[in-house]
Amino acid sequence: MTTAPNKHSRPELAPWQYEIGGVVLGTGSYVPIGNVEGLGSPGTRPQDADNSNSDGTSPGRDFYGPRPLRFEAGIKTPGDPVKAAEILARLERALDTPDARTNPDGRHVLRGRWPGHATRRMYGRLRRMEATSTANAVHGWIPLDIEFVGLDNPRWYDDELSKLTLGLDQAARPRSGDRTVDEAMGRPAACRRPADPERPPADDRPGWVTNHGDVPTYPSLRVHGPVTGPRIWNTVTRRVLELDLSLRDGEWVEMETRPGTCWALRNGTVNVANDLSPASRLDLFTLPPGRSEIAWSANDPSGTARLEVAWRSAYTTL
Repeated sequence: MTTAPNKHSRPELAPWQYEIGGVVLGTGSYVPIGNVEGLGSPGTRPQDADNSNSDGTSPGRDFYGPRPLRFEAGIKTPGDPVKAAEILARLERALDTPDARTNPDGRHVLRGRWPGHATRRMYGRLRRMEATSTANAVHGWIPLDIEFVGLDNPRWYDDELSKLTLGLDQAARPRSGDRTVDEAMGRPAACRRPADPERPPADDRPGWVTNHGDVPTYPSLRVHGPVTGPRIWNTVTRRVLELDLSLRDGEWVEMETRPGTCWALRNGTVNVANDLSPASRLDLFTLPPGRSEIAWSANDPSGTARLEVAWRSAYTTL
């Protein structure tokens, strides 16, 4: 999946504000919003089936469809029609971005923030951006009708990307040089009270990942060589991704798990999806809500191979 490029850094949002194409909408901006429709649950695509030899219908699985969001807004720059026209042009250019509009993998990004939490984002397409009247444009007032449609998995995601890098040696590093007699003799250590009662030893595990949202999220994974036969798994979901290939030093394999963009590419160009084992399902490799652990194994004589995991916490609502 590719997103529309933003030549400027993403602006910080205050509560009750939205942003698309670098233009901030909502409270305290030049584009106040009167109403937003579609912030509830998306429409469903029921898979019900009529009973063939009796009354009624057998319920199937209810899948979410796209999530259309409609904004009743207006550009408000009193006495400055030039600035109003400039903001309108920026919104029109956002819709017209070829990377998002004509590329099947392209997406616009809608960012929003409500009180009580940080900024979240949704991926989709900006489908409508119309100035409904220009009667008062000379005074700096242009009412707008804006429609954004959330596609793929129409959830809200953290605006900040979370990242984790793991070497093949995933043992937690001790914080002091103290060892028990059993550890010094190479035997399994007996249970003992941690030095810091507020910090249990499990907190040192380097593979912990946390999805702060309330629904599963889809990670991006990249394995850097030199390595042979990498195998990645989540200890909570028990899902596994296993590749039957070898990477030289400087090579990598990137795996994307988001719906509609499931692929495995070597060095960003060569499709290696056929090297995945039958049990390796990219579309089912998710990070559940809360904390889970990512682990991996492979053959790497150099000890320099690493796994990079990137994800955004996923939420049902804004």
